[in-house]
Amino acid sequence: MAFVNSDEFLSRSEVAQAISSNNTVLQKRLNFIPELCPVFKNPYTHLESDTRYRFKVHPACRDQLPDIINNPVQTVIGTTSPDDGLRQTYQKKRHIGIVFSGGPAPGGHNVIAGVFDAMMAANPENRIFGFLMGPDGLLEGNYIELTSEIIENYRNLGGFSMIRTGRTKIDTKGKIALARETCKALDLDALVIVGGDDSNTNAALLAQELHNDGIQVIGVPKTIDGDLQARDEDGNTLCAISFGFHTAARAFANDISNLSTDCSSDAKYWHICKVMGRSASHLGLEVGLQVHPNILVIGEELAEFVDTERLERAIKQGTTDYTAYGMTLRHLSRVICDGIVRRAAVGKNYGVIIIPEGVLEFINEIQIFIIKLNTIIADYNDTHDTDFHTDFPTLEDKLDYLRRLARLSREENTFTIWNTRDDDLFNDIPEFFQEGLLTERDSHGNFQFSQVQTEKVIMGLVKDYLKILQEKGDYRLGIERDWYRRTLEKSGLDADAYGPLLFKNYDTADRFLLVRQPIVSLKTLKQELVKTGALDEEDEIPASVQKIFLASVPNFKTQNHFYGYDGRGNDPTWFDCTYAYNLGWTVFSLIASGATGQMAGIKNLEKKFSDWEPIGIPIGPMMHLEERKGKLALVLERTTVDIESPAFQIVKSLREAWLAAEPGPDDYRRPGPVRYAGSGEDDQPLTLILNHLGGQ
Repeated sequence: MAFVNSDEFLSRSEVAQAISSNNTVLQKRLNFIPELCPVFKNPYTHLESDTRYRFKVHPACRDQLPDIINNPVQTVIGTTSPDDGLRQTYQKKRHIGIVFSGGPAPGGHNVIAGVFDAMMAANPENRIFGFLMGPDGLLEGNYIELTSEIIENYRNLGGFSMIRTGRTKIDTKGKIALARETCKALDLDALVIVGGDDSNTNAALLAQELHNDGIQVIGVPKTIDGDLQARDEDGNTLCAISFGFHTAARAFANDISNLSTDCSSDAKYWHICKVMGRSASHLGLEVGLQVHPNILVIGEELAEFVDTERLERAIKQGTTDYTAYGMTLRHLSRVICDGIVRRAAVGKNYGVIIIPEGVLEFINEIQIFIIKLNTIIADYNDTHDTDFHTDFPTLEDKLDYLRRLARLSREENTFTIWNTRDDDLFNDIPEFFQEGLLTERDSHGNFQFSQVQTEKVIMGLVKDYLKILQEKGDYRLGIERDWYRRTLEKSGLDADAYGPLLFKNYDTADRFLLVRQPIVSLKTLKQELVKTGALDEEDEIPASVQKIFLASVPNFKTQNHFYGYDGRGNDPTWFDCTYAYNLGWTVFSLIASGATGQMAGIKNLEKKFSDWEPIGIPIGPMMHLEERKGKLALVLERTTVDIESPAFQIVKSLREAWLAAEPGPDDYRRPGPVRYAGSGEDDQPLTLILNHLGGQ
């Protein structure tokens, strides 16, 4: 190839256009205009209280949030002919502040765009200020005014790059004073907080604190984990899902679908896919429905598991075995091994496993270990002049101390916090995880799950048990009958003569043959052939027979993948573009009607777009007391996967088909890339669609 002068080459317009960051795809996204809910096609809106919804209010909420605790659910109503009072109130000049709080979620920029477009339509003199780097920007007075020129560069794009985000909580009197000072300096009429459960909790607390200052505070539901949902006491859905969830799930699903295609092509890897979701498995469930993995682990199901065999044994002995409730790590590893072994038997030494990031939080024994170890360490420190970690600096020192506690419980036959069964189960856990459970706690005495390599813990147990099964002859790679016959006949051997000697199902299997259980090595293979008279002691095993045996020995190889930050930075789907944009319009409607302490929401997300209904959801009545960092605090409750829901029941009914432990193709689903034009089956999360259809 001829030498090219780089400066001259780059100066050519067609070259610059080809590599420009301002490409055609980007321009199409920026120019896409999400459709507005029917109510927003009216020039004015107002709010109507909907008294059908009931909330069981916690006394602490009533005490701490007196000015917003009686907020009702409010429906946004459109009108073309307002009275003079509504017209003047709606068109009043306003200053609005907006802040992103917590991790990014696709669609955040469209919330800002929606607020901006709505307030400009009401009064072009309205102004909106974005606080930089999250709540820190509010506390420090670090902001920019968001103009049309700025916002046009971010419409329908992922991330929170326009004003960025942070995780600081506004949870002390000093911080609240700083926030109030900033709001007053900008003469804000309203503050909008876009975030998850903690951030919307902050929105409620700030709404109360700023109530007498005349500063409204509105929350917006954001989290890719999908654990920020809202229902009333009767189970009526007010917020089915937060924005960002659908995009993250679809981004993960497309990537994992590609892995499904890859692993079924070279047929040698199991792909272990850990997806974000520390306290709930919504992402794992949605991604599972999108791609049909061979094995899908849902944390909430493990927590509800009951070992009926263990219970029945206890009943026969006249006792109650409380350890039968909740799945153990050992049991989970056995379930995964069973799927791997069954697929190997039909020649499928590959597959895809999806595991939620926070699955260990749902393992009962892990929670018990943490509670017991916290108590043991605290008790030791209370009764000695030194501390536990100083006296037992190495892992082996700590394990030896635990063994002594277990031995004491056995020898003295008395109740102790650490017993023999605890010790046995703890010894099943990989060493690096034992070390993690026994490390020094944080300043609040808490163990941090986020630091644990979940997939490494589980797959370590899986690999150990697969070795045992392989040594017993229970873990085999199925041999195709036709390939076996061709291989032996090519070397001049009688396939039908060797078949019954080598395979346990030679006379019954149509396609895949399994080597007999006693044959677990070349040595035992020769022993069996000599014993049956097929070989003399001094003979060598025929090369073709050796080839067949070695092909039956599975080589379990894994590739680990974590899906989190990539998905939350993805450009949003049509659903999230449209949902977030309409949330922005809802925010302005709430502000224009004087609401505060409300979270913007859209009802009927599971239905067709024309049925979407913008509402204001009261945050205060949905809060409860929960332990956070060792103290009871008012928070919004996180929503976990309902294992009785239609979506999860579909997963249960299709698990066997997804495992595909039989000859023939796998049932992998190809969801395709993220789209934003609203044409295709990915217009809504599958979990919403299935739960809606199941409830009809």
